[in-house]
Amino acid sequence: MIKEANTTFPIHPLIKSRWSPRVFADTPVSDEAIYTLFEAARWAASSMNEQPWRFIYAKRESDAYKIILKHLAEFNQQWVKNAPVIILTAYKEKFNSGKENFHALHDLGLAMGNLSLQAQSMGLAVHHMAGLDWKKLQEIFNVQEGFHITTAVAVGYYGGDPSVLPEDLEESERAPRKRLPLNTLACEGKWIEQ
Repeated sequence: MIKEANTTFPIHPLIKSRWSPRVFADTPVSDEAIYTLFEAARWAASSMNEQPWRFIYAKRESDAYKIILKHLAEFNQQWVKNAPVIILTAYKEKFNSGKENFHALHDLGLAMGNLSLQAQSMGLAVHHMAGLDWKKLQEIFNVQEGFHITTAVAVGYYGGDPSVLPEDLEESERAPRKRLPLNTLACEGKWIEQ
């Protein structure tokens, strides 16, 4: 299924065609493809060049996958099981100097932006999720103090059959993509009244 964005201004085709499906083709994602995604993330810009992002990934047939799936929000559990790979994202809370890294989440976002565009260029879809029990996952995976699990990301190839989803999710999957109007997001020289 193709769901191109209806943009106000022309944008790069990779951005225009990127979307977050809840169903994926039944095609495994190779180790090389996974590491290509992480290589793209590795080269994102970061404050002080400290690259505060970290990742844990699991393939569908692994115990780690089952653990991650079990600790996602119930809403996400009903569709994520279709994804060949799940990634947990995390960030380092402080710079190497010990000072709080206020920009770490921004930097993780840039890394995930790189990863998402690399995925799109490879025919892979990514679906980011905030619904997870990060505290429990942090404990299970022995994440050291000073790091914070942030999101989960489903990864797989486009081309899944939306009819395998529950009815409400199938409807959402087939619906056109939407965004807030551009003039509500950016304004020259002043704050936009909300």
